[in-house]
Amino acid sequence: MKQGKEVENPESRFFALLLAAAKLPGVRINREAYLRSALARRCSEDDIRRAIEETPATAGIPVEVLDKVANDSIRFETAKVSALSAAAGIPGIMALPATVPADTAQYVGHMLRIAQKLAYLYSWPDLFSDDGDDVDDATKGVLTLFFGVMFGTKSANVAVGKVAGMMAEQVAKKLPQKALTHGVVYPMVKKVAGYLGVKMTTQSFATTVSKAIPLVGAAVSGGLTLATYLPMAKRLKRHLADLPLAQPSDRVMEGEVVEDQVPFPTPRAEQHGAEATDVELEEPQP
Repeated sequence: MKQGKEVENPESRFFALLLAAAKLPGVRINREAYLRSALARRCSEDDIRRAIEETPATAGIPVEVLDKVANDSIRFETAKVSALSAAAGIPGIMALPATVPADTAQYVGHMLRIAQKLAYLYSWPDLFSDDGDDVDDATKGVLTLFFGVMFGTKSANVAVGKVAGMMAEQVAKKLPQKALTHGVVYPMVKKVAGYLGVKMTTQSFATTVSKAIPLVGAAVSGGLTLATYLPMAKRLKRHLADLPLAQPSDRVMEGEVVEDQVPFPTPRAEQHGAEATDVELEEPQP
């Protein structure tokens, strides 16, 4: 029984890490403030206002413009997380019990930050709509799928495309709660969460090893973070940019969320299949 507890449910382990990181200061991105700041240099005030009230797609902002803004955000978050990771590596092996959990949490926190920024640019709704600490199940589900896309799992690519298709079809302002919590997408969420629970345990071990030697550990740790975080952020950016939800449209943001019965559209992101593997198969190449 004890052994069963130790290998206990990687899915639960991942959800616990995700929820803990979501409570860290500065992790949650204010959608309105971010869009206003990020689009200020490239869009008119009218376009920015409509992007905030509706979405960047319904404001007619070209994906090419959003890609440039997304790249700026990715560079910013990558530099920040790499610097913090390197700083956490400096104390060396004597401080591992303190630095490794903190480093893992801040890494996941920065994954959450870039996931939110990219989601808002490519016309996903506000993921943290209230000021409380709680994360609702639909948000937890979609963030899990975003992480799965970042890690290169085919199941997550398909599920994110399915959710985006539901929202694009009905021009919905909210996540499809039913699909993400007990509908057709939910089994994919659980499958991806289990994969990530195992993957992040492995990644934490690699990070621990990299911190074992002071100063050298700092350089290795920062480099390891840079080598993993940057391609993962770019992978999510490409996938979200290719979905129908991100394409400029003149439709008005009204209507109810239609759940599982909406057929899954085939976005151009399917063309990136070489980067994605099913969660039961080998790890993706960066």
